[in-house]
Amino acid sequence: MHKRLDLGKEAIFPLIIKMSWPSIIAMMAMSLYNLIDAFWLARLNSQALAALTVCFPIQLIFAAIGIGTGVGAGSYSARMFGAGKHIIAKQTAGQIFSLSLFFGLIIILSVLFFHDNILVYFGATPEIMPLCRDYLMIIVFSSPFLFFSMMSNHLLRAEGRPFLSMSVVLISSLASAILDPFLIFGLGPFPQMGIKGAALAAVIAQFTASLFSAHFMQLRSSQYELKWHYLLPDIATIKSIYSTGFPSIVINLVISLVLVIYNHILAHFGSLAIATLGICFRVNGLVTMVLFGIGFGLMPIVGYSSGAKLYRRLRESVFVALKVSISIALVSSLLLEIFAETIINLFSNDPALRAIAVPALRIFVVIPIFMAPTLMFINMFMGLGKGTLAMFLLFFRDCILLIPLLIVLSSSFGLLGAWLALPVVNVFVFFIILIFARKELRRFAVDVHESRV
Repeated sequence: MHKRLDLGKEAIFPLIIKMSWPSIIAMMAMSLYNLIDAFWLARLNSQALAALTVCFPIQLIFAAIGIGTGVGAGSYSARMFGAGKHIIAKQTAGQIFSLSLFFGLIIILSVLFFHDNILVYFGATPEIMPLCRDYLMIIVFSSPFLFFSMMSNHLLRAEGRPFLSMSVVLISSLASAILDPFLIFGLGPFPQMGIKGAALAAVIAQFTASLFSAHFMQLRSSQYELKWHYLLPDIATIKSIYSTGFPSIVINLVISLVLVIYNHILAHFGSLAIATLGICFRVNGLVTMVLFGIGFGLMPIVGYSSGAKLYRRLRESVFVALKVSISIALVSSLLLEIFAETIINLFSNDPALRAIAVPALRIFVVIPIFMAPTLMFINMFMGLGKGTLAMFLLFFRDCILLIPLLIVLSSSFGLLGAWLALPVVNVFVFFIILIFARKELRRFAVDVHESRV
């Protein structure tokens, strides 16, 4: 568990697997927790599931800050380790303490003072507003702990310790999943809290995860050192973190914006349509989280190889990750297509909800096939420190193409148009990203040739 992988010397396919499978398990655990959360709240009532779906983009904002900062810190640390600049890598790790506290306080104060305005913006209808408020006013207190655990996750991967990174997410997801039914329904000595119980379970789980994250970063096997002079805010290091991290934050904020637009559009079709979106995103997330895990495993290898000028290794790592991710996406999408009706039946016995959700899920499962290579190329750009390019490409996908197409198709074809917009855009954008990725990979092929000469 504590052993570090050698990102510059180990055989590439086994290294990709070793770096990816802990991330895959961690992301799958997170996705399964989201499914379990939706499962129990759907058992409560469809309004509770709709409220959770409305609050989901708000939680994505929390995740955007944590993941974006973590991506920036992890990418920068990996490049510094690859270049042999270990002191800078240690200082980078220290910055996440002050950054987690800073962003956590801003989020908490914003929600406490403007909660109803925020919820209306994110698509809450009068029917579900009280449930949305109950959930948000508790879940917000998880934000500082969520930020820290997400940031430290990327740093643990950057130094070649994906197993510890996986452990943190597993601890959080398992704690939430176990606590959910007890706090939602009041089992045993626990009070019946409904949707508030789901939020409280998440707060407890994230607090626990942050304690383990801090512990893992100060183990003797760690290359990081949590000394006071590393923990103090350093403007130069923070700028380096956000040269890659800020674009990643923007990318994830755009995803939140897309879900807000989705919620507002689906509100015209009723709370069952909003609940359907929640189910489809969570079921599809089982596949996409695996792909994210492979991408997160690839990124530090790319960063290290770039810093160490191992360009042939860098190219081969990307190609191996592409083959693995596309194979998984094809098999998973086929299985979800076949068992779509069975999966939806697990969530609800409501015939009206099933009538909307089954065809929607059959459309959404096409997305991973084109998302697989897209995510590998995006993580390649991130590992190279080219976060701005990644941000531009995904911003173009979501804001320039997806949102207008979503509005047009839903107006023309109703719910069918709303479900079709996302797959159509992902297919189109894949070919655009492929152009940029091939250009980058050809550049490294030239560098390899020159190094031989």
